Amino acid sequence: METINTNDFKTKIFNYSTEKEWNYLGDLPAIIDFYADWCGPCKLQSPILEQISKKYAGKIRVYKVDTEKNPELSSAFGIRSIPALLFIPKTGKPSMNAGLLQETQLDQVVNDYLLK
Repeated sequence: METINTNDFKTKIFNYSTEKEWNYLGDLPAIIDFYADWCGPCKLQSPILEQISKKYAGKIRVYKVDTEKNPELSSAFGIRSIPALLFIPKTGKPSMNAGLLQETQLDQVVNDYLLK
């Protein structure tokens, strides 16, 4: 798992400042965890995402974005509640989920959406 900021997002994921249409820049499908240090459910989500990151190493990437330190990025994606997970397939449009997901739910998303 890698923590990224707004600039990292624009170079590794998608430059929403210059692009109108979604254009994923990554080489593997990804999960982006929008979180805050003070958020209880975010603290529960983090170790689950760590497990997913290890389980699917080399197949997907898992990134974390601190919403407190990256308000522009959070605003650009309409983050209103956290944790919020952005699922990015290699091709196609991303999908957003707000709220805590268990490992079995994340496994299903990874297999049915990201690795399909």
